[in-house]
Amino acid sequence: MIIIALGSNLSGPWGTPTATVTRAIDEMACHNIRVLKISQLLLTAPYGVTNQPDFVNAVISISTAMPPQSLMRVLHDIERRAGRKRLKRWGPRTLDLDLLDYHGCILAPRTRSIKPLVLPHPGIELRGFVLCPLMEIAPHWKHPVSHQTAEQSLRRLKPD
Repeated sequence: MIIIALGSNLSGPWGTPTATVTRAIDEMACHNIRVLKISQLLLTAPYGVTNQPDFVNAVISISTAMPPQSLMRVLHDIERRAGRKRLKRWGPRTLDLDLLDYHGCILAPRTRSIKPLVLPHPGIELRGFVLCPLMEIAPHWKHPVSHQTAEQSLRRLKPD
């Protein structure tokens, strides 16, 4: 299973955050990416830097023959065309596309000089805005390292 998280909290060339997330999903087809499942769009509070607008978030599962590094290049191109500018970590953005999982592949950084692809995406289990829609589209998915489902991780975030 290949899983991508989408988020937006600024309007850009593709319109409002909701329109941008929807267009980003549509753009996948132009790159031989088949969208299999789409979660509901969620309005969520920002993570990390909190003094910014709320985010529209979603999670999708896809199918593609591209290897993970090529897929990331395509996702970064879609972000760029949606007006993404990487100015501040966890800052506001027109579009954020994160490759969460690629068939359970585990890739660790090998160098500090360039930003490497890390799989699974770091911090999945700490982000409710990822876990809730992930639980919706892939209830049986398990984190490749912790082996916990999204529901189990979410319960750890929100103890009873």
